[in-house]
Order: sequence, then C-alpha cells, then structure tokens
Amino acid sequence: MFRSIRDRLLGLLPQREDWGALRRSPRRDVIAGLTVAVVALPLALAFGVTSGLGAEAGLVTAVIAGAVAAVFGGSNLQVSGPTGAMTVVLVPVVQRFGASGVLTVGVLAGLLLIILAVARLGRYVRYLPVPVIEGFTAGIAVVIALQQVPAVLGVEDAEGERVWAVAVDAVVRFAAHPHPAPLTLALAVAALMLLGARWRPGWPLSLAAVALATGLAEVLPVDLARIGALPTGLPAPSLDFLDLGAMGMLLPSALAVAALAALESLLSATVADGMTTGQRHDPDRELFGQGLANLAAPVFGGVPATAAIARTAVNVRAGGRSKLAALTHAVALAGIVLVAAPVVGRIPLAALAGVLLATTVRMVETGSIRALARATRGDALVLMLTFAVTVALDLVTAVAVGVGVAIIIALRAVTRAARVEQVPFDRGAHSAEEHALLTEHIVVYRLDGPLFFAAAHNFLRQLSDVADVRVVILRMSRVSTIDATGAQVLGDAVLRLQGRGITVLLSGIAPRHDEVLTALGVAEQLRRDGLVFPDASSAVRYARTVALGGAQPWAPVAAH
Repeated sequence: MFRSIRDRLLGLLPQREDWGALRRSPRRDVIAGLTVAVVALPLALAFGVTSGLGAEAGLVTAVIAGAVAAVFGGSNLQVSGPTGAMTVVLVPVVQRFGASGVLTVGVLAGLLLIILAVARLGRYVRYLPVPVIEGFTAGIAVVIALQQVPAVLGVEDAEGERVWAVAVDAVVRFAAHPHPAPLTLALAVAALMLLGARWRPGWPLSLAAVALATGLAEVLPVDLARIGALPTGLPAPSLDFLDLGAMGMLLPSALAVAALAALESLLSATVADGMTTGQRHDPDRELFGQGLANLAAPVFGGVPATAAIARTAVNVRAGGRSKLAALTHAVALAGIVLVAAPVVGRIPLAALAGVLLATTVRMVETGSIRALARATRGDALVLMLTFAVTVALDLVTAVAVGVGVAIIIALRAVTRAARVEQVPFDRGAHSAEEHALLTEHIVVYRLDGPLFFAAAHNFLRQLSDVADVRVVILRMSRVSTIDATGAQVLGDAVLRLQGRGITVLLSGIAPRHDEVLTALGVAEQLRRDGLVFPDASSAVRYARTVALGGAQPWAPVAAH
C-alpha cells in the first residue's frame, strides 16, 4: 500500500516534458506572463482586502501560490492566485477565527487537495456536461465584467451583497454624479485590445494599452483612481498561526475551500484547453499542484488560492503556451513588490478594468453557445440555468444545479429508451386451433434497454396490465443494465402475475444481471421450478405445453 502511494506521488511530480515545453516559445511566454502580472496585481490586492487579511496577503498569495502551482500543476496554461469566489468562503472564517483561522484553513485545504490527487479523483471532472462548462464560462465572463463596472465608472464606494448588486449600485451612483474620464479610458483600452488583435494578434496589446493609458493619465488633467501604495516586501515564513485545537472546528470550512479550489481549478483548466489547440491538462497533477500551493501560501501569510479563469484567459490570449508564463507572472509580481511598486501604483484602475472587459468578450465562444442552444431543449436548459446561477449566486451552486438538471434530463431520456414490448409469437406449423389457443393464452414481452430505478416502475405498470393469459414470457437478453431497484421490481411483477394464476418464464438473463438477481433473491422460486431458460426458443416450447394443459409446475401465491 505504501509503495503504491509512493508511486502515485512520484507520478504527480513534474515530468521531463514539462521543462521541454519551456524552450519552445520563451519570448511569448515571458510577454504573456508580464501581461498577466499587470492584470493580476490589482485583483490580488483587492481579493486580499476582501478576504479580511489585507492587500499584502493577496499579493503574497499571487506570488507564492502562483509559482508553486505553476511548477507542480497539471496545466501549462493555468495562472493561480486569490479569487473572488474564494473570499466568500473566507470572510466568515475571519470573523469567527481571525487571520490565523484563515491560514489554518488554507493548510487543511491543501492537504485535502493532495489526498484527492493521490486518490486520482481529478479525472472525474471530464464527465461534466458540455452545456455546464459553456454556461459556467459565459457566466464567469459576465461576473468578471460586472466586477469591473465600479472601476470603469470611477465609483469607489459601490455596495451590495452580490456582484450584480454592486454593479447596479455603481451605475446608480454614476448617474447621480457622472465622471466620464474612467469610462472613456476603460472603453479605449478594451477597444484597442479587441480591434488591435485582428490586425496584430501576436502583439502584447494589453500591456501596451495599460502603459499608454498610464502615460496619458499622468500628463492629462484628469482625476483617476490608481492602484495606490504597495507593500514593499514578502513576510518571513512562519507556522505560528497553526492551532491544532481549532482544526476540528475549521475542517468544514477547509472542505468547502478544497471543493471550491478543485472545482474552479479543474474547470478553469478545461476552459483553457478549449481556448487553444494541442493542450491537455492532467487533472490529478493539477489538484496536486493546487494542494502544494495552498500548503505554501499560508506559511508566508497568504490566503487560500485556486486557478483563476480571468488570469488564465489573459495568459492564453496573450500567447502563453508553457508553465514559463505563469512562473513569469509570479516572479514579476515579486519584482513589483521589491522594485517597481511606486511606478505600478500609478496605473489607473480603469485601464485594468478595460483589459478585463476585453478578456471577457473573448472568453465567450458565441458559436458554441448558439450550437448548444439549438441542439436540444435539455442542453439549452442546462446551459441557461448554469449561466444564470453563476451570475446570480456562485460557481459551486451553479455547477451543482447544472449537473443535477443534466442528470435528471439524462435519466428521463434513458427511461424513455427502456421499453417493455410485446413481440409476435412464433406460430410455426401448428394447427389453426392451436394457434388460436396460443394467441389467447401466451404473451411474450421483450425488455429493451436499462432496467434501473428510473425505469423500473414504468415496467411494473405495463406488466400489471396483462390480462387473459396463462403464460407470460419475459425475454431479457436485450436488457443493458439492471440495478437493485430494477431487480426488486422485476421480482414484484413476477409475484403479482403468479398471484393471478399466470405462469411466468424468464429467458436470456445475462450472467452479470443474474448476479444482481441472485444477490437479492429475485426469481429464486422460478429457478427451483425450472422456469428460467437460457434462450427464448426453449421458453416458448415450454410455454406451449403449459398453455395446452400439459404442465402445471407451480401453485399460485399471494402477491406482496
């Protein structure tokens, strides 16, 4: 067992091909990393403040977690750091346990993510339906755009419990006291990126747009909110925050953080793969990298982290293709802390908001969304629900709702595919009198598709309508699967028919289905009485003897 765990851990470590990818296009990766760093800086500071631990904690998280996740993660495109969704989980922890509680939650969440990686559970995210992923991506794009509304409008005191409520409040305040300079600057940056990408797709337009906007803000007489003063160094590593006695109370929060980090990181990696070609992430290694990142960040005072679609999308659109881009992002942020803090502090927040607005426009694949909306009503419903809940509530709830509805729709479709169909009886060369007798007293039913909990009761209802027969043959060779509920309902149907004096014969039971029936004791009496047959033809021959009065191997039993 220990050797197996060791082998799995070794398999999760960085591989040689990871480092080979760094040499393919280092210049583009470095430019992409610098671009992401400029975009990530205000987000890191803002999320640090929102979490309750301060701007420095957010910046530390972007540097430490960003670097560790880049090295050990399973995606070449992911950029990790603090996120808005994570702060929702952390704020109650800060209020109840203080800063040390948040740091302890981060460590526990990191350990849980590593356990998930070793258990190889990351691969199951691939089973998420495409409408859920597309709805989630479109919803996140809208959420990111809504988050930029206060900065775009130059409103610093907008309030609200949800991101859309904050955006609405910002619009109301802007209408009361309009200030066109931030709006003009943000739209100009977004337009430069979107239009320029058509003419010069390989250029670092976001970086150029931000630099140009900052220069204009310095020389023009306009009042624009800036990033402001930055912390001037990283704190020394420490484990003094650990409180072993509080870990039991903090475990539920750690579970929520781990679930959110796993879900957001794996969905972000899936979206990133879809935004480019030739890239496929390793979900288990991604969980492992995120686990190590969440172990490392609290040691330096950082908050729990996850991969972020906003930063990852900027990375992909800026040309990042290897882990070098995410590493450059982390190193650049560290360099900003140590060297360029005064310069970066002068960047207008409206310019950065413009960068994210352009990113959200390019995140949404309108062609794919239109195709899904036209595919089936079920796909359209899942897509719209996931999108709406992502915007109105949060990511975890949106995915849960989307997957839940998709499962219900899938079960409904599978249930409809399961049929109990009466089939023609093979009359052969029998006399007309015998044909009439057989037609009157023998019915053959063929069970098609799955016999499981969603379809079982429909099966029972159809068999309950059988009348004016002496023998019912149930052909089960086309049953694709059977579960405990389906087996139990089959047994109930047999008892009900027998209670009405009808002989029941089973034929063509597959060995894997026979194991389920045997385990639940279903049709044991039929086996003892020789009423279970390997194929339909032998069951038909026996049914003829019963219908003609040549056999009566059983006594009616009361249905129950």
